[in-house]
Amino acid sequence: MHEQPLNGILVVTVEHAVAAPFCTSRLADAGARVVKVERPEGDFARGYDRAAAGESSYFVWLNRGKESVVVDLSADADRRLLLAMTDRADVFVQNLKPGSLERKGLGFDALRARNPGLICCAISGYGETGPYAKRKAYDLLIQAESGLCSITGGPEEPARVGISVVDIATGAAAQAAILEALIARDRTGEGTEIQISMFDVAAEWLSVPFLHAAAGTPPRRMGLTHPSISPYSVFRTSDGRDILIAVQNDREWAVLCRILLERPEWATDPRFATAHERVVNRAEVNAAVAAAVEARDAAEVARLLLGADIAFAGVNDMDGLIAHPHLSTALVETPAGAAVALPAPAAIFDGGRRVAHAEVPALGQHSNAIRAEFGAVPYSTPAAMRTPSTTHQAKKIARQ
Repeated sequence: MHEQPLNGILVVTVEHAVAAPFCTSRLADAGARVVKVERPEGDFARGYDRAAAGESSYFVWLNRGKESVVVDLSADADRRLLLAMTDRADVFVQNLKPGSLERKGLGFDALRARNPGLICCAISGYGETGPYAKRKAYDLLIQAESGLCSITGGPEEPARVGISVVDIATGAAAQAAILEALIARDRTGEGTEIQISMFDVAAEWLSVPFLHAAAGTPPRRMGLTHPSISPYSVFRTSDGRDILIAVQNDREWAVLCRILLERPEWATDPRFATAHERVVNRAEVNAAVAAAVEARDAAEVARLLLGADIAFAGVNDMDGLIAHPHLSTALVETPAGAAVALPAPAAIFDGGRRVAHAEVPALGQHSNAIRAEFGAVPYSTPAAMRTPSTTHQAKKIARQ
């Protein structure tokens, strides 16, 4: 495998919970050196659960490959330590409450005045300005506030998406923005300031239901049924297996009518011939598909659908995922020394999956080494006040 693309990039991150750690874990996977600044009591996600060999499942998932340094930002010496680190850094990420770092003299303007090539990324619930900017925000709160819960679940009541989807989406958006900024810095030598709001990310992801609601047709909660496509629902086989069948276009509908429904005339029946009419007549469509599936066992339904190139899936639980024949996993080492298998990162590069430095740090594991490395840089020395042209160009040459 080629050299990792972010080798030589230093990321300093004052982070907790999920959104920012998701972003920086992906940067670490790509070869960046990620220094995680933790308060003396540690990232509170360390205490969420004990599911991963006695460690928090969230923390093990999102902090592999990072270094942990304990820093008390209420202490002058530790604020100087953070400045020494950001003076050398390429990227600084934080997801504290808006204004927290500014009140300590560590705002982005102050950091970039010292290191103009620094890329600064702030992740927050509602952004740095606006009527909700001062509110605390967590994943489920934003799911509810944005309206995501209103379109999730069954007809009876709204529901939470079963994972921290807003945090994850926000972390992915931050990662993408940072990579864009690194590319731009290659051309200009200048860093930039990035602001990522969880609410904005969730709202943008909700564009399709937003447009439907704005047109006067707000989507309804339909459980495991697609609101805009039919048939796209769960059906039960004669041996009690649930299968989710998805027909995306009129051509596939014609094939399904012939192969599974054994009603080829329905392909041109005006009640069902177009995607729009199949949604209008969803009840009759679903009843016909349900009857055809219920008359066959799961193996026969799968054989027919595979032969017809119709998309379908099993309806699995987590045990089903753990045992899934298509699952790829990667091992990470926990602070206690036990190895934990996780689903592997999705991207495949040159035929291989990439997990960089797959070790999860103990709280403050690297404090002594990092303090020795960066504490030797005097707080006010001009040498630390690097210009983007010298600092960034030197790193670029070193990576070549």
